[in-house]
Amino acid sequence: MTETNIFAPSAEFSAQANAQPGIYEEAKEKGVDFWAEQARELLTWSKPFTETLDWSNPPFAKWFADGELNACYNAVDRHVEAGNGDRTAILFEGEPGDTASYTYAELKDEVSRVANGIESLGVTKGDRVAIYMPMIAEAVIAMLACARVGAVHSVVFGGFSADALRSRIEDGEAKLVITADGSYRRGKPSMLKPAVDTALEKGAETIEKVLVVKRNGEDVNWVEGRDVWWHELTAEQSTDHTPSAQNAEDPLFILYTSGTTGKPKGILHTTGGYLTQGAFTHKNIFDLKPETDVYWCTADVGWVTGHSYVAYAPLVNGSTQVIYEGTPDAPHRGRFWEIVEKYGVTIMYTSPTAIRTMMKWGEDIPAKFDLTSLRVLGTVGEAINPEAWRWFHRVIGGGKCPIVDTWWQTETGAIMVSQLPGITHAKPGSAQQPIPGITIDVVDDLGDSLPNEQSGFLTIREPWPSMLRTIWGDDDRFIDTYWSRFEKMYFAGDGAKRDADGDLWVLGRVDDVMNVSGHRLSTPEIESALVSHPAVAEAAVVGAADETTGQAVMAFVILNDSAKAEDHDPTQLAEQIRAHVGVEISPIAKPKRVLIVDDLPKTRSGKIMRRLLKDVAEDRPVGDTTTLADPTVMQSIEANFKQS
Repeated sequence: MTETNIFAPSAEFSAQANAQPGIYEEAKEKGVDFWAEQARELLTWSKPFTETLDWSNPPFAKWFADGELNACYNAVDRHVEAGNGDRTAILFEGEPGDTASYTYAELKDEVSRVANGIESLGVTKGDRVAIYMPMIAEAVIAMLACARVGAVHSVVFGGFSADALRSRIEDGEAKLVITADGSYRRGKPSMLKPAVDTALEKGAETIEKVLVVKRNGEDVNWVEGRDVWWHELTAEQSTDHTPSAQNAEDPLFILYTSGTTGKPKGILHTTGGYLTQGAFTHKNIFDLKPETDVYWCTADVGWVTGHSYVAYAPLVNGSTQVIYEGTPDAPHRGRFWEIVEKYGVTIMYTSPTAIRTMMKWGEDIPAKFDLTSLRVLGTVGEAINPEAWRWFHRVIGGGKCPIVDTWWQTETGAIMVSQLPGITHAKPGSAQQPIPGITIDVVDDLGDSLPNEQSGFLTIREPWPSMLRTIWGDDDRFIDTYWSRFEKMYFAGDGAKRDADGDLWVLGRVDDVMNVSGHRLSTPEIESALVSHPAVAEAAVVGAADETTGQAVMAFVILNDSAKAEDHDPTQLAEQIRAHVGVEISPIAKPKRVLIVDDLPKTRSGKIMRRLLKDVAEDRPVGDTTTLADPTVMQSIEANFKQS
């Protein structure tokens, strides 16, 4: 976790940056009043608040609790009223290459039609609405329409199964499902509505209506009296709709965390504090200039990043943003860069997984496109390997774009740790410092603060505006899951350490921290070392039980295209890669085994399922693979592991 290369922003960038160095001290001096100022500056309140934070019943926080506002009004109407109705809000790029755009005035009209439409279907304030959609503009419009009427949306990623959808509908007792006939995936129609039909056949009895967007035109089953076409419903609605008055603590959405076992865990976010921290972080971390920037977050709205940094904060801040339906490799591997060039994207927020994948494809692909419009780059989802960071900076950013490496979670609602691009001298692989107004600590098993250069547990010591309020319908589980490990601290479930400079390095989930012969080793650190080998494109590491060392490091690596083209002896190459880790970190960190594989087990959202690799490494039956984008990957890895 030592990073000697420091990347300072240019003097020109720093001079024009939204966030200036005094902001950290200002936030420290003002305490919660800092957030009150942000809430007043960044949002429009129909009833001003007088109380900033009520922490009288921890861990149940209330922010701005006597104030009222509407999330959709803040995201749409007020920009039209301010004379910015002609500004483009959404630039939609479909996977087949079809396009659509919405000005803020057009977005207001469309959202109002949908709001009137869902009210005509019986949806009222407080009702839950399940949204199971592809990454199309209508997904964001549906979320905003729910917020407009005061309904609580529960977005379920369109790649999830019918059973996953059913369990989330049942837990939230949703009244309406909004979906599409389907979408497109790598050039072929992909269906969604059949999964809704299956979910409703198996249960989800609270659903009264299904609202369906016609996207790919494939034939779908139709239940008369229940199913309603979006285009038919909205065509007959007025563009006049008054946003409902929402208390700052009224629920805005439920979002179920992925990868949990047992009953789904519905993270509840409310309105005022969530919008405040979202807007603040979006403005300052991405240095947003809404009059000139074209912003693109590549996340799907099925995940929290798509909620906070697609559906809400960019629109609250009056941004022009790109929404893309497809994948980075269809119809070709330069698709992302083609979109950057086409729309003149200036701010791009994407995942380390996507970056590493495109690294593997080679520099010649992005070199075909004009990426000079880019001025800020961001990463989200996991700690980024320093090697991938440098590639992103050099190849995509042209060596001039600050990179913001953001740490946060579904539960935190908004970014908690990140560079501020005009201030921070960036270290590849480190998220570095909590944002102004946030108190992060690294503690030991007893909850005591650790000195620099010691690994421990990442905790949040003070309440923050966009924090989850509870787990839907289960306050006890909320306390047990997040507040019981350490007294009066939120435990994020991640390990971390501060380096000699006090900068924060996130070490991954605590389960991903291995104890090898008494040494605490983090999987991201070893994975970074593996990826820095010239032959390795991507790597995943797990700790497997070992009689001698307690745990042993097992590494699974994908070779890059150039290494695949060369006639390497696999055994010799694996040994070279092992030795490389020993040089990069320490001999204690050398993997016991390096297995060269064709692919890694990834969910549809791109996360590597390391628990399945652990099953293979510990020679037990591989667990549930239903959430994988390609379940056959594990069969190949298992066979390869046994043969080698």
